[in-house]
Amino acid sequence: MDDNKMVAGKVKKPGKRGRKPAKIDLKAKLERSRQSARECRARKKLRYQYLEELVSSKERAICALREELEMYKQWCSAMDQGKIPSEIKALLTGDEQKMPQSGSSTKTSKNNKNNISSNGV
Repeated sequence: MDDNKMVAGKVKKPGKRGRKPAKIDLKAKLERSRQSARECRARKKLRYQYLEELVSSKERAICALREELEMYKQWCSAMDQGKIPSEIKALLTGDEQKMPQSGSSTKTSKNNKNNISSNGV
């Protein structure tokens, strides 16, 4: 018996499955590879720019939070010494003009006032 098979009138040899590799011009293949590499580098550059912007915005947020924490620490140390910071007095009296953070609503300051009063401070 012959190892070759007859399929649709054609002789097929075993072990030769799939498409035959197309004969692609070597220069065209190299150019496609170079173009792909250029696109990859461009995507990488954009990704790094995005990540750098993200890191810098997070760093700015961290700095703002540290400043806020420092302000609260100063308030606490002043209250430990028996002094009431002017910002807290403004909060307790409802005077928003003395508040350091602009843009707070009247409703928010009233809620804070009620929370402070109910806590016994």
